[in-house]
Amino acid sequence: MPLLNHRFSWELAASALAQSGSAEAGAGQGIGSGAWARKSLKLAVLSLVVFYALALASWLATGTVVPWDSKNHFYAMFRFLGDSLQNGEIPLWNPYHFGGHPAAADPQSLLFTPTMMVFALIAPRASMQVFDAVILAHLLAGGFCILGLFRRWRWHPSGAVLAAILFMLGGAASSRLQHTGIIISYSFFPAALWSLDVMLERRSACSALVFGLCASLMVLGRDQVAFLLSLTLIAYLVFAAAQSGSALAFLRQRAGVVARAALIIIAVMGVPILLTMQFIAESNRPGFPFGVAAAGSLAPVNLITLFVPNFFGSLDRLYDYWGPDNQTMPLADYTDRAIDYLFIGTMPSLLVAWHGLAAGRLFAGRARFFVGLFLLALLYALGRYTPFFAFVFDWIPGVSLYRRPADATFAVNAALAFGCGYLLHSYVNEGLHRSLGSRPRPLALFRAAAVCAALAAVAAAALAFSFREGRLFSSAAGLGACALLAGAGAGLFTIFRGGQRRALAASLFVLVSGAELLWRNAASPLNAEPASRYSVYAGLPQPEAAGIALLRKEIAAGTNDNVRPRVEILGLKGPWQNASMVLKLENTLGYNPLRIEDYERAVGTGQDAEELAYRRYPGTFRGYNSRLASLLGLEYLILDRPLDALPAGVPRPKAELIYTAGSMHIYRLGKIAPRAYLASILRPVDGEDVLDEQAIPGFDPSREVLIDEASMPNVRHGPYAAPANLAAIQTASLGRVEGLLARGAEPRDAPRLQPHVAIVRYTNNSVELEVDAPKPAIAVLHDLFYPGWVAFVDGRAEPVLRANILFRGVEVPAGHHLVSFCYRPFSLSNLVAAAQSALHRSKE
Repeated sequence: MPLLNHRFSWELAASALAQSGSAEAGAGQGIGSGAWARKSLKLAVLSLVVFYALALASWLATGTVVPWDSKNHFYAMFRFLGDSLQNGEIPLWNPYHFGGHPAAADPQSLLFTPTMMVFALIAPRASMQVFDAVILAHLLAGGFCILGLFRRWRWHPSGAVLAAILFMLGGAASSRLQHTGIIISYSFFPAALWSLDVMLERRSACSALVFGLCASLMVLGRDQVAFLLSLTLIAYLVFAAAQSGSALAFLRQRAGVVARAALIIIAVMGVPILLTMQFIAESNRPGFPFGVAAAGSLAPVNLITLFVPNFFGSLDRLYDYWGPDNQTMPLADYTDRAIDYLFIGTMPSLLVAWHGLAAGRLFAGRARFFVGLFLLALLYALGRYTPFFAFVFDWIPGVSLYRRPADATFAVNAALAFGCGYLLHSYVNEGLHRSLGSRPRPLALFRAAAVCAALAAVAAAALAFSFREGRLFSSAAGLGACALLAGAGAGLFTIFRGGQRRALAASLFVLVSGAELLWRNAASPLNAEPASRYSVYAGLPQPEAAGIALLRKEIAAGTNDNVRPRVEILGLKGPWQNASMVLKLENTLGYNPLRIEDYERAVGTGQDAEELAYRRYPGTFRGYNSRLASLLGLEYLILDRPLDALPAGVPRPKAELIYTAGSMHIYRLGKIAPRAYLASILRPVDGEDVLDEQAIPGFDPSREVLIDEASMPNVRHGPYAAPANLAAIQTASLGRVEGLLARGAEPRDAPRLQPHVAIVRYTNNSVELEVDAPKPAIAVLHDLFYPGWVAFVDGRAEPVLRANILFRGVEVPAGHHLVSFCYRPFSLSNLVAAAQSALHRSKE
């Protein structure tokens, strides 16, 4: 009943909006200021608020949340961010993810998203439903900015509301709602476009500042959608110059303000982009070959979903999708039903085909920009199906960093939203357009024929696909139903011809389109799953809660001054992949498309590694009782089944079962190496050779350390025992070892200072060790080596050495010392190194 009341309220608002704007409907590109009077603006804003409320209510009323990446990844990142801020620490490094992860460099950590930072400060443990409401509120803010743009351009309020709701819940904005980072980037696009348009007119320092900040908010996501929308803003600048009649003069007059805005964007974006480029260079995906990227192309047959949403079973709640993907396409196709979904509403699709393309209304004035954006974005999204993507992949820097051209469907949806809003404005202003009667007549005939041919081709290809898959009847029925609804829309426009009646028809059009979007795209099978599937974040069932409580108690009991156990969660899917960030378990696995490459090579943490079928075991990590597992401190294994039920390819370690209930089985593995220790014997190794050959040289982890050859120039103290003396040293007594290594130290000094390392402070971004060294040695910390980590010995900076293939070490002289490892990604030295790395990669 409350849902019906909300719908009725929106109907009243839309009707009042039509009445308030009807008196100003007239000829021309713009409308009188009266149509955007205060009452009309309030009604337009109210319409969007009600639409947002109805959309959010669709999830709340059904007990669902936005699923998959939204909860498996981004919600966990948000909770980690909130907990860290609540504890007074900015989480630059994440110790609970893949053995350690550079959150400051990860575009998906939400760390550089101001709105999410504020949200995390206010509600660090917000529920999943509140999290969804905040992400949807970003889209609502984007809708408000569209109202501002339409008001600025003097386009009708009804068109503004239509454009806003299509932007908020049409096509990819709905089906890809799970990709939180992309949604946030996309949401800031209208604000960036609005402020750019204002800046180009006013040419003031203030307008440059506003645009620079809005564009930066959009680009901070550092995802492909942000990249493409940045190119869109540049294209709008070029379009505005071309429209001015004197492009060079236009650009020359605005060069100063554009330069100011660019400097602001560089100032805001410089550090995050440098850190991300640094991470990319160290990651598992420094770039993609064309073939891999092209596998994420949008198949042309998917265009049928623009106006027939469930043609391929995309909205089937039983997940009976049979459209283009890796199972149904002859070439590798890594898209899925969410990526392939484009639905903007049946009647808006009719508006584009009839009034926009066949009648040619989209080829006039500012609307031409959105036609161009639609065509270019669509060509990009189609990927390998046209030559366009291959060209931009080779010639536009940055394109090869992304793997899925189909992400351009966000730009497609934005272009269609603005185009539909303009077309509704034109209808209210000018009425129906007689496409076949326009001049020149041959051009009008050609446009109409081309549109009909394109629609027929898309429908024929889709029906042929459905016939091949044995689904012809259901897909044809869906096509027929949408054709009937489109006919009703055409009838609505035809019947209401008068000025005031056209405004009423426009409001009815918005109402029907909004209702269809809520029906099809809000809390649909593409963007909603029961909240109970993510119970790890909101109250685990008692058996699982008891198991986690026991595990945390065990870890606390086993943690001492130089031991910190890690866990591996394997086979438990969905939110369990990143639940360690919320449960505060240092996990050797996780879920993230970006991972440190050397760690992945050594440990086998590939994509979807939590799946038993995808977890790899390289020679460096043959199993859970291996040397590397011990160095990692991997002491507990959490499985979805007993050890004896593991598939043949998964190692079955010697382990003690400490808890079992339902689908959770917790095992304690063997003794682990200390997290920190003191090594007095140094052995140089080539880390690349070790990872290539998948064999770690034998060494005694209680007193020896493997130092990467790249770090050897930074070894400045000592002396350390040479490998040639190793056999003699290994057979000597502890007193004899002290004598061999001290090289001149008084024998009586040795008993007074025994080798000892203790972890005295451990936080996300820093680790402090208390070290007693009877002679010069190397303090080793079994946390991952990564650029940006610095070391201090008694406050004096010392180089961080790459130790034991993956970890950190630092030289310490004889005596008692306080050693600190600190992650300082924003230090000048690290930023310079990141810039040099980025320049080197660009030259390659």
